[in-house]
Amino acid sequence: MHTTTRIEHDLLGEREVPAQAYWGIHTLRALENYRISGRAIGTYPQLVRALALVKRAAARANQQLGQLDARRAQAIAAACADIEAGRLHDQFVVDVIQGGAGTSTNMNANEVIANLALEKLGRPRGEYAAVHPLNHVNMSQSTNDVYPTTLKLAMVFAIDALLQAMDALQAAFQAKASEFADVLKMGRTQLQEAVPMTLGQEFMTYAVMLGEDIARLREATALIQEINLGATAIGTGINTDIRYARLATALLAEFADVRLVPAQDLIEATQDTGSFVQLSGVLKRIACKLSKVCNDLRLLSSGPQGGFNEIRLPERAAGSSIMPGKVNPVIPEVVNQIAFEVIGNDMTITMASEAGQLQLNAFEPIIGYSLFKSIEHLTAGCRTLAANCVAGITANRELLAERVRRSAGLATALNPHIGYEEATWVAREALRTGRGVAELVLEKGLMGKEALGAALQVEALTGPRAVVADGASV
Repeated sequence: MHTTTRIEHDLLGEREVPAQAYWGIHTLRALENYRISGRAIGTYPQLVRALALVKRAAARANQQLGQLDARRAQAIAAACADIEAGRLHDQFVVDVIQGGAGTSTNMNANEVIANLALEKLGRPRGEYAAVHPLNHVNMSQSTNDVYPTTLKLAMVFAIDALLQAMDALQAAFQAKASEFADVLKMGRTQLQEAVPMTLGQEFMTYAVMLGEDIARLREATALIQEINLGATAIGTGINTDIRYARLATALLAEFADVRLVPAQDLIEATQDTGSFVQLSGVLKRIACKLSKVCNDLRLLSSGPQGGFNEIRLPERAAGSSIMPGKVNPVIPEVVNQIAFEVIGNDMTITMASEAGQLQLNAFEPIIGYSLFKSIEHLTAGCRTLAANCVAGITANRELLAERVRRSAGLATALNPHIGYEEATWVAREALRTGRGVAELVLEKGLMGKEALGAALQVEALTGPRAVVADGASV
């Protein structure tokens, strides 16, 4: 006859735990205490994978240093490898937002790994004399070095996906820049017509902006690759072999295939969350840039009859339940909303980092949760913007050409030829009468037809002039 529960105990007493659960009493208490976000840590595969990698590196380091016998170490390592591969993520059930500086996350991992290791040794779950969650799985560790190390490694994994999505979005903008290289239009400052440019130049700007942020994100990633594994409780390394920190870090880097370095001062590294703040700041920068680009896309496609109507976004959905034929810029709109969320997450991370006290910051769970949301949603936003919007953008070539022909902004290009005063008269007259700049210049005899034609060539209008020694332009 099979029992449905098993008895486990902790410092608060005994509790019944579901017999089939791989987690134990510490996890049970966390389930009762933290019903906050509705998101279990198991919903973040990068986080669970990173936890398993940290525990595997610790077990192997303890084995090599003679602290943990080979039979237990091998069982723990095998259990960790299974979890890294995706097994039992549904057993990581603790809410991602929790008190205790991440202790419940660490306990959940210790218990699942211990019970899976027991299974591999042919022992029943809960027989902790054979493999104990704390004595063996958590050997030479504390939540205070395991949790921040895990968060950092998980962020590296998550950022890799974001970088790939940003690369794809940058490539989409570069493709449009090439496609629109010959499309002349009026540039604008303060929403007023300024001087001509090409639509290709406008889209290349977005590609360059993304490239700059890709570089900044790689720099921020390098900062979180410094870890405090081996620090244990406050950074002094209590209860570890003097060789453990460097060995465990080296093994973790090998197992994860990620460059990791031990912090120079483990006490400082255990309390300092500055690298998370730095990363969040870069994510906020990316969000601000993406939102600005989406604002531009919505404005440039606005109308269509009563707005800019310079580009056409691909139609993704009916835009109204009451207005027939209306189509909205829904993809840029959703990316705008992601940006607003990331900016808010950055404030949460800032306040959580500032609230740390003495040798530990107790608020790393909300830092991790906020960073995961920002990275996850930015990744999805970049992908949908590239595939569902940018790739299908078309140019309203005829309208753009007509607007350039009629724009008073063309007068700026004639400053070197007719002077500022005459160019001002031409611009004002063009605005007053609606006549074209070229027509007015020829009518007043300010330039000859051939010289005017050369001055209004696309190359002359959209780039710097070549000037010879006597000041004449060529």
